Amino acid sequence: MEWIKVAIVSMLPISELRGAIPYAMILGFSPLEAYLISAAGNFLPVPFLLYILRKFDPFFRRIPHFGKIYERIIGIGYRRKKIVEKYGYPGLTVFVAIPLPVTGAWTGVLISFILGLEPKKASAFILAGILIAGIIVTSATYGIKLAIFG
Repeated sequence: MEWIKVAIVSMLPISELRGAIPYAMILGFSPLEAYLISAAGNFLPVPFLLYILRKFDPFFRRIPHFGKIYERIIGIGYRRKKIVEKYGYPGLTVFVAIPLPVTGAWTGVLISFILGLEPKKASAFILAGILIAGIIVTSATYGIKLAIFG
């Protein structure tokens, strides 16, 4: 049941796989297990988020109080969209792959929505970014674990 906790952490917009992989390794998962569970969990909400944003955007904007919060969230995507505007879908992969705060799959979804990218194609490029970010985070986490614990 521990893998479910890891998957949930990887689905959260704050932690995504950047938090889930170290968490999984702390729980005793192998680097490969941590990578696979975290990458799968990180990608799971992507198609749903793309669908929900496209279908319900006008509705979300009209809800009192929630509309203001929603606008702020969408604003994050507007502030981060330059690389994707410049390089298109490959830029989306690079953006998601950079393992820094506010550059993961959730923000990639926002940018895809803002730029009107085709959802299935955007999902594939977001997945590629997740897989690359997972390799980077797994490698870094494993290296730190070896340096500290031998």
